[in-house]
Amino acid sequence: MIINTGQRTDIPAFYPEWFANRLREGFVMVRNPYNPLQVSRYRLDREVVDAIGFCSKNPGPFFKYMDLLDGYGQFWYVTITGYGKDIEPGVPDKEKVMEDFKWLSKRVGINSVGWRYDPIFVDEKYTVDYHLQRFQEMAANLEGYTNRVVISFIDIYAKVKRNFPEAKGVTAEEKVYLGQKMVEIAAAHDMVVKPCAEGDFLAKYGADCGGCMTIADYEKAIGKSLVVPKSKNKPARENCSCYITADIGAYDTCAHFCKYCYANNDINQVRINRGLHDVNSPLLIGNIGPDDIITEAEQRSWVDNQMNIFQFI
Repeated sequence: MIINTGQRTDIPAFYPEWFANRLREGFVMVRNPYNPLQVSRYRLDREVVDAIGFCSKNPGPFFKYMDLLDGYGQFWYVTITGYGKDIEPGVPDKEKVMEDFKWLSKRVGINSVGWRYDPIFVDEKYTVDYHLQRFQEMAANLEGYTNRVVISFIDIYAKVKRNFPEAKGVTAEEKVYLGQKMVEIAAAHDMVVKPCAEGDFLAKYGADCGGCMTIADYEKAIGKSLVVPKSKNKPARENCSCYITADIGAYDTCAHFCKYCYANNDINQVRINRGLHDVNSPLLIGNIGPDDIITEAEQRSWVDNQMNIFQFI
């Protein structure tokens, strides 16, 4: 099965020691965000965990623990955008992150690391032309270190509207123009654009609209075929074709404080939660309490070990 670490927070950036301890001890616990007393316990056993998925804006802090991931399948997405500190105040210098991206690619392989340039919004500072220029510069820098780049356009969810009231949606015309040009730029640097939950309107320009983190993507990353139970292959959200489940993170815990963030609801709560973090706890935030109901997660490997007759043809 697949463990995901990156839909609710940035574990490599802010909680690397904690995750290293979880790998050493061989298990992790996670609270149900909608029923906090319900806690799931996952084994971090290579016999049942086929891959671990990461999504980070700053993977570098975890690099000193990379040996602990030996023997696990991995897939990393690293988000590198053109925004400055006014939008992404806690994100390190982008040049440093790109160098870390290259190091990571060399470590895990080109099929196991992808670049995300998202979410895209347009205003007087971050214009269409600005995005295309920065995208071109970054694509040139990362050429040869990944074969994919994910793009998406900002969704004005309630929490985004509250934390980033000046944000506006990208017009349909801007989406088509930006998307088409980004597909062309990416192709020139041996990358395929994979739109995230944007439908298929960019497919005719050469984008791969089949999802940015699918079972097929995991299979390519780990070099093995997976047979996933139908009940487990669920989209992350509407219009999403990706496979994302068993996330061990927690909402309101990411200190990048990006204004467009979908995972932080309250900046003050982020600070409170980070104060409750214990690197030795099985939970990312806080510890197990007397009223918690702990359930062992159902886990088994999904690797298809049957012999493929076509390999002999």
